[in-house]
Amino acid sequence: MASAINEKSGVFSGLKITSFSWAIVGPLTMKYFADYGATVIRVETNKRPCTLRISTPYKDGKAGLNRSGYYNHFNANIFSLALNMEHPRALEVARRLVAESDVVMENFTPGVIEKWGLGYDELKKVKPDIIMLRQSGFGLRGPYAQQPAFGMILAAMAGLPNFIGWPDGGPLPIGVSPYTDCISPRFAAAALIAALDYRNKTGKGQLLDLSQFETALYFIMPAILEYISSGREPSRIGNSCSYAAPHGVYPCKGDDRWCTLAVFSDEQWVNLCKVMDKTEYINDPRFNTLLNRKKNEDEINGLVSEWTINFTPEEVMTQMQSAGVPAGVVKNTADIYDDPQLRQRNLFWPLNHPDMGLFTHLGQGFELSKTPAQAYMPSPRLGEHTEYVCTKILGMTDEEFVELVSAGVFE
Repeated sequence: MASAINEKSGVFSGLKITSFSWAIVGPLTMKYFADYGATVIRVETNKRPCTLRISTPYKDGKAGLNRSGYYNHFNANIFSLALNMEHPRALEVARRLVAESDVVMENFTPGVIEKWGLGYDELKKVKPDIIMLRQSGFGLRGPYAQQPAFGMILAAMAGLPNFIGWPDGGPLPIGVSPYTDCISPRFAAAALIAALDYRNKTGKGQLLDLSQFETALYFIMPAILEYISSGREPSRIGNSCSYAAPHGVYPCKGDDRWCTLAVFSDEQWVNLCKVMDKTEYINDPRFNTLLNRKKNEDEINGLVSEWTINFTPEEVMTQMQSAGVPAGVVKNTADIYDDPQLRQRNLFWPLNHPDMGLFTHLGQGFELSKTPAQAYMPSPRLGEHTEYVCTKILGMTDEEFVELVSAGVFE
């Protein structure tokens, strides 16, 4: 049984999007529109479930297609239509979806959509003003175009790990996060809004070809510019900064607790020494200028660490900020989840989910004053809205829907 479907409002109210999406990049892109009123229909199949549906952690450690915390965190306000695109009659349903949609989005390896008969040229035959957003790993052309891609691989190919690590060590991975999956949607949403504006003015749709690989390069643009201008490759510098010292992450009281500090000026250095009650270091020739502090940075980091370890990160931050020294707590996940700033700005949406119980879904990181993002419904169970989409949006009769169900189209 599908959860209650609430009437949507918002700046994108009335916009219909069909999403053949996968992993995080698809849902994150669509959330911008679904959370602000668009009807987003995600096409899925239990024949090959989205990788997030089979990713841990699961609710109470019990595996299930509808119990993944990873999946459910990102898919609120999105409809799920179960449609087995390998079935010979699935294309007719997909074409009807296209006819009712303003946008078709997909993020598969180029060739998958074409195999299904849903390439852009085919979509235009169904709806001439359709906008198609494609955001594959490398775009639709080029020597890498046909390569399957995942976020961690794309982050490495974009060179991001080269900036993470210590001078005497190798590059480090960004972590478990598929980083490009979280970068690409920002570009995709802006491009799609521009395409919608263009269509509203001209009546014409278009194809948007987005490369996740290319969007990641914007985060290392200073290094690219350095190479172009001087031929020099960037070096890993750990937590240090070429124009600040001390500049790093320092241990604090507690289990794996840390605080960041950054001293950019001589005035901030004086204030740091006063807070630590180490005024003898203010005019110490080893530390009295930025150049000298950089030469003796390891020694400074040791002195600061000896002081910070006696205080909680919150105490270090408060004392330093009160003295005009930039500082911030390195928050763990518990800190972030309970952060009063994030709570007041409604970043987390606790919603009752049929399989998860009360579960925290992701909200939006920006607000529109006239039409704020709203939590209309929790993330869908696989195929939860199949009947609703087919009968209410596509206008199928009950008999037609039952006949297609019996034929195995909706799996």
